[in-house]
Amino acid sequence: MAVKTVARRKISSLSGRQKLQALIKERQALSRRLIKLQEAIEDHEDHLAIERAKKIDAGKPGIPWEEAKKKLGLKF
Repeated sequence: MAVKTVARRKISSLSGRQKLQALIKERQALSRRLIKLQEAIEDHEDHLAIERAKKIDAGKPGIPWEEAKKKLGLKF
């Protein structure tokens, strides 16, 4: 919080155009942080889904790669 207070004081002492530019930069930084947090949440949800799938499939036989490619229509 102290960093935000200092940043706000610096912004409030700027001229109109400088203030606008500083606020835009601050919003851009916040947007980047939000995107990183959203990606981290998605990664965590993916991890949880994989772990659930592993538990569900535990002990079941796997499908040979050639058979899986054929079922999925893959040609490589």
